[in-house]
Amino acid sequence: MSELTTPALAGAVAGLGVAMPMGAMSVLLLQEAMRHRRAAVAAAAGIAAVDLGYAALATALGPWVASHVSPVEAWVRLASAAILLAIAAHGIAKSRRRPELSPPPDPSAPAAGRIPGPGTGTGSRPGPGAAPRPAKAFARYVGLTALNPTTALYFAALTTAQGAALRTGPAGAAFLLGVGAASLLWQQALVGLGALAGSRISDGARAWTFRLGYGLVAAYAIKIALPLP
Repeated sequence: MSELTTPALAGAVAGLGVAMPMGAMSVLLLQEAMRHRRAAVAAAAGIAAVDLGYAALATALGPWVASHVSPVEAWVRLASAAILLAIAAHGIAKSRRRPELSPPPDPSAPAAGRIPGPGTGTGSRPGPGAAPRPAKAFARYVGLTALNPTTALYFAALTTAQGAALRTGPAGAAFLLGVGAASLLWQQALVGLGALAGSRISDGARAWTFRLGYGLVAAYAIKIALPLP
């Protein structure tokens, strides 16, 4: 059982590391939850699905890459750790520049500075009949999240560095289960927060989620780098 528990816990930490930093997608998800909780639940599942998809692709390729570079395996781990540390440092640095924490323009927004109601032609909050369909919200957030190359790079570096540990099917599946569960739980927690709060989370609180999330990434990088070559 412990042989599967370890990769599952590693996957959970990896999933939280990529999900916790509250960037533009998290802000859009919070805003979605303030308007329509059912659509936000589907949107959160879409974000987690992309995290899981990138992790699955990286897990499938990571062990293959690791098996073909076994003579320099320690250096591959070190390079992967360096990439993860760079991602963590960049993310933490972004948390100090508050203007960059604002979400990107919503394509459905008719005017700047307004929170649009999906399916409406004005910037006011939509009425009950204007609620977006969960399937549409899921697809929209899958598309927006998939545009972020950092997630793919993150999982590629992480799984290549520990390719030997994920080489067996059960271990890889346990890792993916941990990634998917952690990401989904975090995104759904944001939906609950957005539905209850009724207003945007403060910039200070969002900055701390960046530090905590990317702190996990940095800790993971140090773990896979040791022992040094």
